[in-house]
Amino acid sequence: MWLTSTSPPACPSIQTLNATTLPPPINPPSFGLSCFTMTLGGLSNLSAQGILAKSYVRFRQRSKAPFLLLVGALLLTDLAGNLIPGAFALHLHLGQSRRHRVAAGMRDTTEPAGMFCQLFGASLVFFGLCPLLLGSAMAVERCMGITQPLLHSALITVAHMRLAVLLLSSLALLLAGLPLMDVDSYTTQFPGTWCFLTVHGPLSTADTSLALTFSGLGLTALSLFLICNTLSRLALLQARTSSSPLRSLDVEMMAQLTVITMVSCVCWSPFLVSSFCFHTVRQSERLVLLGLRMATWNQILDPWVYILLRRAVLRRVFRILQPDSRSTPTQSSSCTTNGPT
Repeated sequence: MWLTSTSPPACPSIQTLNATTLPPPINPPSFGLSCFTMTLGGLSNLSAQGILAKSYVRFRQRSKAPFLLLVGALLLTDLAGNLIPGAFALHLHLGQSRRHRVAAGMRDTTEPAGMFCQLFGASLVFFGLCPLLLGSAMAVERCMGITQPLLHSALITVAHMRLAVLLLSSLALLLAGLPLMDVDSYTTQFPGTWCFLTVHGPLSTADTSLALTFSGLGLTALSLFLICNTLSRLALLQARTSSSPLRSLDVEMMAQLTVITMVSCVCWSPFLVSSFCFHTVRQSERLVLLGLRMATWNQILDPWVYILLRRAVLRRVFRILQPDSRSTPTQSSSCTTNGPT
């Protein structure tokens, strides 16, 4: 996506410093690979949006409608989070590549302009936190739908889900906008190709509070993911063992949500934990950068979860893996029909 291929620029050769204190040289960034991952993420989200629109027309009057609304909000956020921060990153990326060609081997020390960096950092915070909050809302909605269906039908409506999307988006926007209101400021992060909350070096109270709030909200959302999905799976398992009917819609939505949870935890946990633990050494900056690159893949993988884990696709896979049980009776009836009269 927008930072998966952003490699740090080459380090300078400074004779006055001890060679053992310098980080190893790094190759210049690959602009083509960044464009490829950004394009892949955009096309994936657009494809999933088209499939979702057809499903919403079919199920808008049913219990699946609130879940589909949350999925749509998640995919739209992923699409915008793929394109908007990606445009910021590619601008810096192209500038560093150009300067690298001009001064090969010399580390670029030019930082993004003040307002540019502030907008870039705000977009990363908003489009990083908003999908996690929406995903946790999906988990809560499915948990209520499976464990408390009567309460779900009475309380969980499309109008309520629209309000929840608005509130969660406003919360993410508020946190992202605080540094723009002089509460703190976004700073350029290693290797100079992105901006984020201050998480390295001497930290003020505002720096610490904002970084802890971002990481805390993200980790809380992931925890809600895990708790609600565990309760939902236990309820489905209990319904299966007690011979209660399992609705295919519940199983489909639960499968999608389970994989989305796994993807979110794998992609986001390293970045949230590394942002939570403040360091000053160069190696920690590299770990935060690696965590960010992993987090950006969440926006590419989310739409593929919805595209691949649909009932139509799962049925085709099941038919390929399982022999057609109807072949035997069909053949026997065919023989009977074509037999001598």
